[in-house]
Amino acid sequence: MTDESPYLSIVIPVHNEERRLPAAFEKLDAFLVRQPYTAEVVVVENGSTDDTVRVAKQFAGAHPYVRFFCEEARGKGLAVRRGMIEARGAIRFLCDVDFSMPVEEISKFLPPQLNGYDVAIGSREAPGAVRYDEPAYRHLMGRINNLLVKLLVLPDFEDTQCGFKAFTAAVAEDIFPLQRMNGIGFDVESLYIARRRGYKIVEVPIHWYYDPDSRMRMIDDTLAMIREIWAVRANWRKGLYDR
Repeated sequence: MTDESPYLSIVIPVHNEERRLPAAFEKLDAFLVRQPYTAEVVVVENGSTDDTVRVAKQFAGAHPYVRFFCEEARGKGLAVRRGMIEARGAIRFLCDVDFSMPVEEISKFLPPQLNGYDVAIGSREAPGAVRYDEPAYRHLMGRINNLLVKLLVLPDFEDTQCGFKAFTAAVAEDIFPLQRMNGIGFDVESLYIARRRGYKIVEVPIHWYYDPDSRMRMIDDTLAMIREIWAVRANWRKGLYDR
C-alpha cells in the first residue's frame, strides 16, 4: 500500500492511547487494504506515560505502511504539526484515534466524491451530518465554542473543531511549518492561515458517534481556546504567518 510518494497520508496524533490504538489500527488496516491507491499512516506520539509507544511500534513493525514518530513534549498541536510535515502523501488526512467518524467516510474527502478543494473539514453541523448519542450538554458546549470561533476569527464555518480534516500536500507544506499553537487552538490557527491566504476550504458532512472516553475538558478547553484565538490574531498582525 505504500511507495515513495503515497496518494494518501493518514496522520494520527496519540497520547496515552494504549487502549484505543489497537482498534484504530484494525479499522484502518481493514479499510486501506480495500483501496486502489497507495497510503501511509503517520502516528505521532507525544509524551505518553502508558504503553502507547510499545503498541504503536509493534503494529508498525508488522505493517510497513505505518511510520511512527515520538515527540517528548505534550500538545496535540505539536503532534499534528510533526505528522503533517513528516507525511508524504498528495492528500494528508488528520484523524482522531477514537474514530468517532467511521473510517469508511475518509472516502468522502477524496476523489471522486470530493474534488477541487485545498482544505476539507469534517463537519458535525453541515447539512447531511448526523450525530449519535451525544449528551445535550456536550453539544451545547461545542456550539458555544464554535460561536466564539465564528465571532472572533472564522465566521464562515460551522464546525472547526472536528478531528477529521484533509489538506492537499501543497497547503500542508505551506501552513504547518508556520503553526505555533501546541494546544487546542491548532485547528483554528491552521484554518485561519489557510483562509487568510485564500485557500478553498469546504465542510464535509459526516456521521459522528460520541465517545464517552472523550479527552475534552469543557471549561479548561474553552478558556484555552479563547486565549489561543487571541494569540492567533496577534500572530497574524505581527507577520508571524507570512510566507
